[in-house]
Amino acid sequence: MSSKRYEIGLLDTSVVIDLHLLRPEHLPRESWIAAVTMAELVAGPIAAHTDKERWARQHRATRAMLDFHVVPFDDECALEYGRIYARVAEIGRKPHGARLADLLIAAVAARHSAPLYTRNPADFEGLEDIVTVVGV
Repeated sequence: MSSKRYEIGLLDTSVVIDLHLLRPEHLPRESWIAAVTMAELVAGPIAAHTDKERWARQHRATRAMLDFHVVPFDDECALEYGRIYARVAEIGRKPHGARLADLLIAAVAARHSAPLYTRNPADFEGLEDIVTVVGV
């Protein structure tokens, strides 16, 4: 895990959700998000339990679309995902189910050689030689 401030970084969904709690100096100078993160944010309001929560999640998704460069998941990302999937399976962790979105996001970061900023660095243990993980 790195504590260096990078010029560009990919924010995972947990960081976008907690953005209001984070200090700007703990984030990259320019923040990107993966299309996978955008999909999670757009789906968020559907899972909300109250109207207030639904509105907050919808607002967060709309702000993310406006505020961040959204990086698509392309064929090169798919190749990185295959490498990440193999590594996660190799170290005895489950590379599917609830981890799928995290690993797809990590693949986007790896594809673009961008550090991955996350609130949950343990989700990316064992991938240090594939993607730089920055816990915030």
